Amino acid sequence: MVNNKTKQKSNLVEQVNPEEEALFTSLRVKQWNEFHGQSSIKESLKITITASLRRKEAIEHILLYGPPGLGKTTLSHLIAKEMGSNIRVTSGPAIERAGDLASILTNLEKGDILFIDEIHRLNKVVEETLYPAMEDYALDIIIGKGPSARTLRLDLPQFTIIGATTRIGLMSAPLRDRFGLVHRLNFYMPQELETIISNAAKKLKVKVDRESIKEIAKRARGTPRVALKLLKRARDYAQVKAGGDIDKVNIVQALDLLGVDPFGLDSLDRRYLKNIIEKHSGGPVGVETIAASISEDIGTVEEVVEPYLLQLGFIKRTKSGRVATKHAYEHLGKKFVDAPAGAKNQQKLI
Repeated sequence: MVNNKTKQKSNLVEQVNPEEEALFTSLRVKQWNEFHGQSSIKESLKITITASLRRKEAIEHILLYGPPGLGKTTLSHLIAKEMGSNIRVTSGPAIERAGDLASILTNLEKGDILFIDEIHRLNKVVEETLYPAMEDYALDIIIGKGPSARTLRLDLPQFTIIGATTRIGLMSAPLRDRFGLVHRLNFYMPQELETIISNAAKKLKVKVDRESIKEIAKRARGTPRVALKLLKRARDYAQVKAGGDIDKVNIVQALDLLGVDPFGLDSLDRRYLKNIIEKHSGGPVGVETIAASISEDIGTVEEVVEPYLLQLGFIKRTKSGRVATKHAYEHLGKKFVDAPAGAKNQQKLI
C-alpha cells in the first residue's frame, strides 16, 4: 500500500495484561489492508504517511480518541509499520516523573514512534516537559536548585508521538493543540465486525457459520475487542459442548451463558439501566449516584457503559443527570408512561 519496508521489532516500555496480550497478539491485524472499518481515518492517515515518506520526514504527531477497543493501538502499530519505524509503547500513568519521560525520549532514534496510551492521565509536570519535545524536538533539563539552577537543552531526533485516549475532554488544550492530526474512532457497523470476526476465526482455526458470525457481530457493542472476546468464548463453549464447530444453535447458548443479550448488553449495562428506572423513577439522576449504587468506578460508567447505551438511545444525558428512555424500558420489559405535563420526571415505572 504505502510502504513495504522491512518489519522492525516493537520495543515495549511496559507489559500489558496477559489475557489481553494473548488475545491481541494473536488476532491483531498485521497489514494495513487487513484493518477493516474507520475508512475515512485510514484514508487521511494514508495521505499523511505517503507525504511524510516522500519528504523523508517523521510523520506529524497523531491523537486518536474514542471508546475503548476500537483499534487505537492497532492503528498505531500499523502506522509504524507503514513508516518503517520502531514503535515504543507506554501509558500516561507509567510516566510518573519528567525524568522517566526524558529517559524514553533520549533513547529514541530518528523516525521512531512513541505511543502513549491513556495520554490524558499524564501529570502536569510531565506534560509541560513534553511541549518543547513535540514542537522543537528538544528537551529542557533543569540542573541544580535555587538561584544557581540552570537549564540545559538537549536536541532530540525527529520522532512522532501517537497519543490515545478515551477521554479527550480531560486533556489540556495546550497538549491537544500540539497534535497535527486528531481523529475520533467511531463504533463499527455490523458488516465491518462480521469481516473482522470471520478473519479472526480463520486465525483461530475454528469453523463458524455465517449466522453465528452475524449473531456475534450483533452482540459485540460495535467494538472489535468485544467481538473477538465473544468469538473466543464461543469457541471454548463449542469445543466443550458441541464438538468444536460454532453454529447458530450453540452460539446463542454460549452468548446467553455469558449474559450478553441480543442488543449486546451485559449484566453491568442492565444493572445500570435498572438502577435508573427502578430506584430513581427513570431519572434524571447524577452519574456519581449511579456509580455508587451499582458499586462501579465513575470512569468505568462514563467510558465503558454509557457510550454504547447512548448510541442505542437507551439513555439521555441532561443537565440534571441521566435519564432512561422509552427504548430502555421496553428492552427491560418495563411499561413506560409519559408523566403529566409539568411533572419533573418524564418517565414513570409501573
